[in-house]
Amino acid sequence: MTELKWTHKTPQKIAELLQQHGIAVCANTVARLLYNMKFSLRVNHKCLANSAPERNQQFEFISHLRGRFERQSLPIISVDSKKKEQVGNFKNPGRKWDRQAEPVNDHDFRSLASGIVIPYGIYDYLANRGSIFVGVSHDTPAFAVNSIAGWWQHEGTRRYRQARKLLILADSGGSNGYRCRAWKTELQAKLANPFGLTLTVAHYPAGTSKWNPIEHRLFSEISKNWAAEPLTSYDKVLNFIRTTKTRTGLTVSAYLDSNTYPTGIAPDEETLRHLRLRYHNTLPQLNYTISPKM
Repeated sequence: MTELKWTHKTPQKIAELLQQHGIAVCANTVARLLYNMKFSLRVNHKCLANSAPERNQQFEFISHLRGRFERQSLPIISVDSKKKEQVGNFKNPGRKWDRQAEPVNDHDFRSLASGIVIPYGIYDYLANRGSIFVGVSHDTPAFAVNSIAGWWQHEGTRRYRQARKLLILADSGGSNGYRCRAWKTELQAKLANPFGLTLTVAHYPAGTSKWNPIEHRLFSEISKNWAAEPLTSYDKVLNFIRTTKTRTGLTVSAYLDSNTYPTGIAPDEETLRHLRLRYHNTLPQLNYTISPKM
């Protein structure tokens, strides 16, 4: 006996090996014996957490911030980019009731697509309302902040007329990552200064994005609404987003952003000097406040 406690061999092959050693046994018996010894075909189980050591501290601080803003009826938004989609007759994961399967392209080549969908979402935590800005260019900090500014202009100002503070909950990476200087300068120039808003930003630690409210309260519902439907046009994409609803009262608005957002643009030193940024004492790399220029 070796120390090996697993194998890829089928019961038939194990039976053949045993027969070579003079043990007469069939594949069915091998399978039964393996089952009795608690062996079965298994896959890797994702259960070992490799999160940052400050994970719990940051979650407690986010909970504190949310409680403070909620008690004052100040707006709280959860933001993130949803997975990019191709516009065209491509397979969309999921199932739907239908008389027959809908034929789609056998390959998802980018050259077959008529465009690309880059959904950036804003979930209004207090109002249970979602907004999706569908980009057609690149997922950049400028696009992310333009989407948030668009939400504030279209919906936030009507919903929170007297508010001068805004809490933003975001992931730690991507176009709204805490290491991205362009994300901070764009927030200063396009959200804090024009609207006179004091922005408190809190980032979820790496590997914990599924706890960001937008993931399970908005994005998952949109994915269920357009499951198994090829996204053949931007109008179809926007319609699926706008018709997303839940029993808890979620409604979603959608806007098409046809602007071009080039990549690789970093803020210059002059712009950084005008950044009115204050880091919090609790995990300052993940928590900070941006004040409007007076």
